[in-house]
Amino acid sequence: MATSTAAVGRSAQKAGSRSAVKAAKATRRVKTRLSTKVGQVIFAKFDSAQTSDRNKNHWAWADSLSADAAASAAVRQKLRDRARYEVANNSYARGIVNTLANDCVGTGPRLQLLDAGARAGQVEADFELWARAVKLAKKLRTMRMARCQDGEAFAIRGQNALLRTVVKLDIRLVEADQVRSPWAGADSFSAVTETDGITLDEWGDPVSYSVSKEHPGGTSIGGLLTDSFITIPASDMLHLFGVDRPGQHRGIPEIQPALPLFALLRRYTLAEVSAAETAANFAAVMHGDAPPDGEAEDDPDAMDEIEIPRNGMLTLPAGWKMSQFKAEHPSTGHVAFKRSIMSEAARCVDMPLNVALGDSSESNYASGRLDYQMYGKKIEIDRDDIESVVLDPILADWLREYELATGVRVSGRHEWFWPGREHVDPVKEANAQKTRLESLTTTLSEECAKQGLDWEDVLDQRARELKKMKALGLLVAPASSRAVIEDDSDEDDAEGEEE
Repeated sequence: MATSTAAVGRSAQKAGSRSAVKAAKATRRVKTRLSTKVGQVIFAKFDSAQTSDRNKNHWAWADSLSADAAASAAVRQKLRDRARYEVANNSYARGIVNTLANDCVGTGPRLQLLDAGARAGQVEADFELWARAVKLAKKLRTMRMARCQDGEAFAIRGQNALLRTVVKLDIRLVEADQVRSPWAGADSFSAVTETDGITLDEWGDPVSYSVSKEHPGGTSIGGLLTDSFITIPASDMLHLFGVDRPGQHRGIPEIQPALPLFALLRRYTLAEVSAAETAANFAAVMHGDAPPDGEAEDDPDAMDEIEIPRNGMLTLPAGWKMSQFKAEHPSTGHVAFKRSIMSEAARCVDMPLNVALGDSSESNYASGRLDYQMYGKKIEIDRDDIESVVLDPILADWLREYELATGVRVSGRHEWFWPGREHVDPVKEANAQKTRLESLTTTLSEECAKQGLDWEDVLDQRARELKKMKALGLLVAPASSRAVIEDDSDEDDAEGEEE
């Protein structure tokens, strides 16, 4: 019976093997037919998709979470806390955040209305007075810093009756911590219509925001209660953040990839300083040549301290020698390590190394200009985001309220002039600008906009200066200006003759 059972088992195993072989051949025939009918079929492997003993630890934390799930409330809170800590304690991180905000916003944008006619100047002046009253430039810099450090910035539009301007519109900044769900675990069961304080419509656009009246990290416990939240319509909320993935509704710190690098930089610097201090604390050490079991005359105890008199000459016990620690710290590779770390850390915000370090001693004119081009593109994109997300909605509300208060109605067509960047070599830039204007490859408006100036204001001011120079008899202006003065003088003479 046992023999027959084993034979049956072997027969079944052979039958299964034959079935597997037939199935494999059939699969190859199907693939061949697909290749001949559809086209050439290529079966390839991606090295990055393979998991081995060598790379499994490196890819251990890779996941398939959605954008909002990956940047959950708990994850964003942890990233914000660590980014704030690093910016508060690392001068390089602080410098990157400050420099980015200063380069992007500077002293703030200026408004130019395009279809307002003669009233444009007065309306623009009133807007500038209002912008100063609400500290618009300062708030924009704070929002840009918050986007870099916290990942996002929020501002609520409302009415401030205390403003001494015609328009009472104002914006109030709130930290990202205050925009959150009134209940815990909101990400787990309402991610379709609500994402940590943001209610979404069917298109994924914000409908309203849930804002805590008090900061959850404040001294009061009121912010932890569900009735301490207010609902802000999306039309009254300004939300500035970077969108890295489709379906992302909350931002993460821009310097997040650099946080471990900042920590390494500080640890390495402290280690170098500690090693240098340790070496400096010891004037010299004594060591003997006696064997371990031998005894030298006047054998001192280990780690004994011997005071050395100033300008004194000493003798050592027999068999003992004196030597000093070598000054090897900070090491020669410390500067290179710091530059390498900072180059990688600043890359996540597209900032060149010389700007992040605040040191261009190792850059020449050409490399400095070339490196800054990439950073300049980022500044342009950031300014465009600020215009579309913050400034344009604010201006639309401001013009509506301004019309109601003054009766002056102007078109909404406008431009924003941002502060210009000083050129490294003004002479070269002036020559290049002259060439572009003479070859008609640019306009005065474009050239003035690069410097944050309004070309009409420039011409008006220049006309006043030329008129004043003519009145004072000063002909020290360039040839083109002298031509304008002479033409103006001829016109005045002609008018006198007619009279």
